[in-house]
Amino acid sequence: MPVEFKDYYKTLGVPRTASHDDIRKAFRKLARQYHPDVAKDKKPAEEKFKEINEAYEVLGDAEKREKYDQLGADWKDGGARRPSGAGGEAFRTHSWRSGPGAENFEFGGTGFSDFFEQFFGGRRGATAQPETEKGQDVEGVIMVTLEEAMRGAIRPISVRRPTVCPDCHGSGVQGRKVCPKCGGEGHIALTQDYKVKIPPGVRDGQRLRVSGQGEPGLAGGPPGDLYLRVRMASHPDFRVEGGDLYYDLDLAPWEATLGASVAVPTLSGTVNIKIPPGTQNGQRLRVRGRGLPARAGEPGDLYVVARLQMPKEISPGEKALWEQLARESHFNPRA
Repeated sequence: MPVEFKDYYKTLGVPRTASHDDIRKAFRKLARQYHPDVAKDKKPAEEKFKEINEAYEVLGDAEKREKYDQLGADWKDGGARRPSGAGGEAFRTHSWRSGPGAENFEFGGTGFSDFFEQFFGGRRGATAQPETEKGQDVEGVIMVTLEEAMRGAIRPISVRRPTVCPDCHGSGVQGRKVCPKCGGEGHIALTQDYKVKIPPGVRDGQRLRVSGQGEPGLAGGPPGDLYLRVRMASHPDFRVEGGDLYYDLDLAPWEATLGASVAVPTLSGTVNIKIPPGTQNGQRLRVRGRGLPARAGEPGDLYVVARLQMPKEISPGEKALWEQLARESHFNPRA
């Protein structure tokens, strides 16, 4: 079914010719502005934060961006618009098998749009089951922020699926007239709401299970399960690898050369770290236990990555000092 085209370039406020670095800078600026933890008006900010993350999820990845650019203006102009589900958020449709008895499962509240789900969600169903066996499992994706992964959360999720019309029992007619309840379709949409627990320490790609909420079993078999695959939301300050966090720390040349004490952010407050003398550009400094909580064993770590920055403009006095350093230093970076 056609879905509403999402202009991700417009969402991030960048032209289609923007470089990867420009896209990353635009995302970080907007993500800081609309991050739910800092925004004053929480609800609109939360929705905007999801839109920004979805756009960066695609445009920040070279392969996804190429696929997105290949969709072309003709698809955009011809794409039909779908109505939104409850609360104004569109439901995501997943159809796991075709033919008689096929079901469409639609998701609301996961943080991703119909457009993303259709082209970039990577959704899938379980292997087909023999008759009289358990129904197929159903899988969707859910956006999880680092703060939710740190503390855990309870998220409301909506699942809408077709069911046989109770008035016409699937025939679409009552007597000789079209059934007014289902409009002749023979089925109506049944929406069910769930509260999904996001455990502390959840990882990107991990699946959260809602037991018994997949497709009905065949020939009396038990129903399948509903799985929500975690897609970690991009953060303006941190990158995630497994349970570890990475933070880029800008340093002045003298801080890297002489050493310094610098305050850096974590998900649970700031910490002061020592920059050892002679720190090199790209060098990683580990802060133990300041990553994501442990699912089993030790928690993840925070890696502070040194990024040396040079001043773009200097005063005459500063220039004289740099010239003096150039005369007196024996350091040769090309030796």
